[in-house]
Amino acid sequence: MKTLVEFINDKQVEYPGATGEFTRLLNDITIAAKIVNREIRIAGLADINGLHGTTNIQGEEQKKLDVFANTHFIEALKHGGQCAAIASEENEDLIIFGNPYSQKGKYVVAMDPVDGSSNIEVNIPIGTIFSVFKRITKEGRPATVDDLLQPGREMVAAGYVLYGSSTTMVYTTGNGVNGFTYDPSVGLFFLSHPDMKLPDEGNTYSINEANYNYFPEGVKRFLNYCQEDDKPTHRPYSTRYVGSLVADVHRNMMRGGIFIYPGNQKNPMGKLRLLYECAPMAFIIEQAGGKASDGFKPILDIEPYDIHQRTPLFIGSRHMVEKAEEFMKEYSRELADFR
Repeated sequence: MKTLVEFINDKQVEYPGATGEFTRLLNDITIAAKIVNREIRIAGLADINGLHGTTNIQGEEQKKLDVFANTHFIEALKHGGQCAAIASEENEDLIIFGNPYSQKGKYVVAMDPVDGSSNIEVNIPIGTIFSVFKRITKEGRPATVDDLLQPGREMVAAGYVLYGSSTTMVYTTGNGVNGFTYDPSVGLFFLSHPDMKLPDEGNTYSINEANYNYFPEGVKRFLNYCQEDDKPTHRPYSTRYVGSLVADVHRNMMRGGIFIYPGNQKNPMGKLRLLYECAPMAFIIEQAGGKASDGFKPILDIEPYDIHQRTPLFIGSRHMVEKAEEFMKEYSRELADFR
């Protein structure tokens, strides 16, 4: 079986002039992912569960694993030298590496070190999400926030790591999507899901229906559509909601379906962050043949203005997302008043 390193090296040959810097950057990410995976596997034995006693920029209580994972991803990328700066869910400000070696790095990274951390104590799958951009500031100088405030279309790579029954890394560089499964006995990721494709249709929807009363009318009407009995379209659909973006999207990647985190009366722009959650997952899903939008326009076309900017998210099988968009646009006046 082909390892992740072998796969990346083979792809590098296809690009004349490739320097290997992106290959080393991705290797740094996988090293940190292996360390995080090790801690997750012994979470019930090691002192890694529970609250850390601090909050992040979103006002969320940080778990010990949040802080642990954040630290190791930052250290891995800092010492690798290919990354000039990081935007993380766990840090209010951009993390700029000041050493001369890192200032020469061509890339900047946005990441959510632990997605779904509220599930840690109950042994439900969690994940890591990352996106990679080429910096627009001059190499040799400190990176700035502008290097990361680029539309998703400018992304050079995105990926996620799912820590589930097995640990799987899925990533794209804009030329298809491939998945790799970690074999802890040899410490390597092996190609297990080549050229992943998302079905155009699915029969599951993922949403936190506890917030139904607060949803905009377009979302309510789409959920009613999903629950109607209609044999030609294989409805009603089933509800599957893990509460971890990585886990829910990965399931839909494999079987088809839609994940929705809309705006609501309590959070008009939703709770998911554009730069290090929605945009990288949108890039992956589009490369696999799916679709991702905020209910009206593609996620990858949104112009970011803040590293912690939020956006509603409709992501998954193309036809299901398009159907949800139909309902959103039909009730768009109500949504304007709602916001």
